[in-house]
Amino acid sequence: RERRREREGEREREGEREREREREREREREREREREKAREREKAREREKVREREKAKERERERESERERERERKRKREKARERDRQTDKQRGLIK
Repeated sequence: RERRREREGEREREGEREREREREREREREREREREKAREREKAREREKVREREKAKERERERESERERERERKRKREKARERDRQTDKQRGLIK
């Protein structure tokens, strides 16, 4: 009878140890899920940074294009002014 009680107690303790091991495995799975979520958040932050850098580059290209268009308009205005001066000179000479 004593041995039977010991065996039952041992089985009980073994069952408890197994349940504890299972709880620990579950805690580890949960920690891994959290680590995975953190990795995903980090990747998302990186993608967002890349997107922001690309947008900034695009804005800079747009600004540069606008500056180039403005320089072109200025050159054309200057050319037109020069043509007008030449025309005025010629008219002045003719008159």
